[in-house]
Amino acid sequence: MSTADDTVVSLRGIRKRFGGNDVLNGIDLDVRKGEVLAVLGSSGSGKTTLLRCVNALEQPDAGTVRVAGTAIDYTNKPRYRTTLALRRKTAMVFQNYNLFAHKTVLQNVTEGLTVVRGVAKHDARERARAALHSVGLDGFDDRYPNMLSGGQQQRVSIARALALKPDVILFDEPTSALDPELVGDVNDVIGDVAATGVTMIIVTHEIRFAYNAASRVVFVDRGRIIEDGTPKQVIDHPKHRRVQEFLSKMTNK
Repeated sequence: MSTADDTVVSLRGIRKRFGGNDVLNGIDLDVRKGEVLAVLGSSGSGKTTLLRCVNALEQPDAGTVRVAGTAIDYTNKPRYRTTLALRRKTAMVFQNYNLFAHKTVLQNVTEGLTVVRGVAKHDARERARAALHSVGLDGFDDRYPNMLSGGQQQRVSIARALALKPDVILFDEPTSALDPELVGDVNDVIGDVAATGVTMIIVTHEIRFAYNAASRVVFVDRGRIIEDGTPKQVIDHPKHRRVQEFLSKMTNK
């Protein structure tokens, strides 16, 4: 069980509705420092919405989100300053990279440091190069996104997140837009980063990757967490019938 001292992300009573659909139905979740949490579930289960609520890209209709000591209670409309403070404690890696096409690799990684965080340009470049080195992209500083493979672009996106030194990195299906032969390389990079002790929440449909990279797995179904445990517990020995059915279908593909 996590304690107040080691909890990086805490969600309480998170609810979100789109139109007439209840997408999240009272989510309670704690993520500890250094934990790598994989979020599994079928399409439409609410897992991506859950991830986006962590950094207020989606604002819940009810509940409280706390990230590294900054909390937003959605009983009332949050102040912009509080939302910004919470977002600055996170970094997001999207499905489709979200790189600036007109900027070089190095500029893409330094942009958030200099513009958002106010880091001096020299220091930003040093942090960016260290992050690019960690994802295996030494020597790519002056290339543009259209000169890179999809896997390389996603690695730039991961480097950009690392350079910010956030309290938690959020991954939204980070390999879903990649050609199959590129998936393994990106998963290996994420696994290497996870091994350094960075706190991560990863929404993924890749069962084997979740099993190997995560320290903990939750399964979301119809906006609720119905299973929570180690990869071995949830993937090898699921208790809930819905999880058993999902894993059976995924492993038989």
